[in-house]
Amino acid sequence: MMAEHGTLLASLVKWTLLAAAVGVLAGAGTALFLRVLRWGIDTMTHAPLPLLWLPLGFVAAHALVRWLAPEAEGHGTDRVIEAVHQRSGRIPLMVAPVKLAATVFTISVGGSVGKEGPAAQIGASLASGLASLLRLGRTDRRKIVICGIGAGFATVFGTPIAGAIFGLEVLVLGSLMYDVLYPSFVAGIVGYHMASQLGVQYFHQTLPTVPLPSERMFGATLLAGVVFGLVALALIEALRGAHTLARRIPGPRWAVAAGGGAALALASLLVSTRYLGLGLSTLEGAVRGEWVPPEAALMKILFTAVSLGVGGSGGIVTPIFFIGATTGSALAHVAGLDPATFSAIGMVALLAGAANAPLAASVMAIELFGPGIGPYAAISAIVAFTMSGHRSVYPSQVLGVPKTRSLSVRQGAGLCDAPIIDARLARVRWRALQRLLRRLRGGARR
Repeated sequence: MMAEHGTLLASLVKWTLLAAAVGVLAGAGTALFLRVLRWGIDTMTHAPLPLLWLPLGFVAAHALVRWLAPEAEGHGTDRVIEAVHQRSGRIPLMVAPVKLAATVFTISVGGSVGKEGPAAQIGASLASGLASLLRLGRTDRRKIVICGIGAGFATVFGTPIAGAIFGLEVLVLGSLMYDVLYPSFVAGIVGYHMASQLGVQYFHQTLPTVPLPSERMFGATLLAGVVFGLVALALIEALRGAHTLARRIPGPRWAVAAGGGAALALASLLVSTRYLGLGLSTLEGAVRGEWVPPEAALMKILFTAVSLGVGGSGGIVTPIFFIGATTGSALAHVAGLDPATFSAIGMVALLAGAANAPLAASVMAIELFGPGIGPYAAISAIVAFTMSGHRSVYPSQVLGVPKTRSLSVRQGAGLCDAPIIDARLARVRWRALQRLLRRLRGGARR
């Protein structure tokens, strides 16, 4: 018994030190990234004719990634997931500065991308560099890189617990790696405090009023979850379609990037500039209950799909937050519900559906908006997670457990592979549901 507990204590000490080191690196790297990003946005805000810089910024981001670090392509987190599954977490150290610079170029000129992808890649690549420096084995390297993913997410949004869970939940659909749970929590908490000490400020909005539990509120939350799941599926398919279409356009890739930037500039002139960049003013306004255009979610999906499809560099979670919050606001205004509450629910529910991370999304709701929103957010997040199907904004996710046993799936397959519907089993389940509904109706009449 003494030998067993001595070994466990030694492992605890080891991973406390390693995870804390990853948290410090991720926190410092994210703080630097956010500071440079703020400088880039401020610079372009005061630049003459800012929309003309969109094509140039996209070309610069594309060139940086293509020539210096192809691993930094796209929205970042997916490449880190791929590295964990296929290369035991081995990531070139060059990815961190290249991803930082390419994302600053993209967002500063108005590309509709997010911040979490670069933060996750920065945290993961620095963790991989630390693993090389310490000559860690394949298993330990993989674990420390997973800590880097969670710490990057935690430090960029100010959600240490949700970030740690996200780093674990996003790897395999339907499975958590419990052997990495403790170090991920340590890395996320240390990274969050490190970034805070370096001056990073986060958006946390405790909702002043949350509706009391009622049958109407429960039903509205559940139905909203269905809508959020379908919107998440629309976003996933839009991203995939834009990527495929951009690859089919003839000509050099830099010309495609320039054309995509020009198309976004023209679209923003015709529609609105609120869909360019991070869109934080619209997002935060929706969470405060302010009016937003009913078409805001659709427009943000289109702007984001084009930005990432043509070669822009950045994350996907900030656009997910925007789309979820504006969808929730639109639903609330149609149904006569509280816009602030359903915007907050939509933010996290769409993340659950698009990234297959309902646990992280539910915890994030509490960290961002207070405990009162927790039960509603959890219900909506799980429903959205179910309704989005076996798809993800991160195609490198591995399928562990299907969302329903009515689908025949191959465990370990990537989410690019569509599950096969077992028609016979689906009919049996549907008939059983019909019988249950008939019994409920009969009981209600009596």
